[in-house]
Amino acid sequence: MLDQLETPVVAQDDSQTMSENVFRRIQAAIVKGEIAPGSKISEPELARTYGISRGPLREAIHRLEGQRLLVRVPHVGARVVSLSHAELIELYEIRESLEGMACRLAAERMTDAEIEELRQVLHTHERDEAFQAGLGYYQQEGDFDFHYRIIQGAGNRTLTQMLCGELYQLVRMYRIQFSATPNRPRQAFAEHHRILDAIADRDGELAELLMRRHIGASKRNIARHFPDGAPSSRGES
Repeated sequence: MLDQLETPVVAQDDSQTMSENVFRRIQAAIVKGEIAPGSKISEPELARTYGISRGPLREAIHRLEGQRLLVRVPHVGARVVSLSHAELIELYEIRESLEGMACRLAAERMTDAEIEELRQVLHTHERDEAFQAGLGYYQQEGDFDFHYRIIQGAGNRTLTQMLCGELYQLVRMYRIQFSATPNRPRQAFAEHHRILDAIADRDGELAELLMRRHIGASKRNIARHFPDGAPSSRGES
């Protein structure tokens, strides 16, 4: 598991900085599927890999649990989250409703400059090497994430806290890992463009409908990975 991670050079005295460094690296490895769903997290192994003491490491693990990327199993320890088909469908049903609402609000509230920035985000996605090769649709987090920018543009703090807080990295993990399905990257990109055009036209009703359809298509894509309703694994992504 951990031999796939790049071992950082740790030459820092600040334990908070070390914890943040390790947190970000483990987070990225989990989200991208480099550490597979269901994998057991070994604190001694991680401590050796990163040359970090157990205190800052445990702080990083605690934060990853808060993001729902790790779960604590009694008598076992921390494991990478592995949602069942039913749990994923529930998660996507929440997204379908709330991100649809976010799109409608964004069409009403985003400035012209913010909409143009969102268009530039899609231009950046289109130039990505993995996307060009049809290998997947991998969006960086935060301001380079199409969905994140729309949620921020909705101008609703409660909605932002729900979708860009606790659920964000968990949702992003499954978005990235399932984006490698054949033909899905191009389809998703085209859907993003149609959503953006509706927002630019200030058509909130259409923007909401298109986002709900977009997430609905992703939900159907997930079903192809769970023919028997079993929990996810990296090999299915």
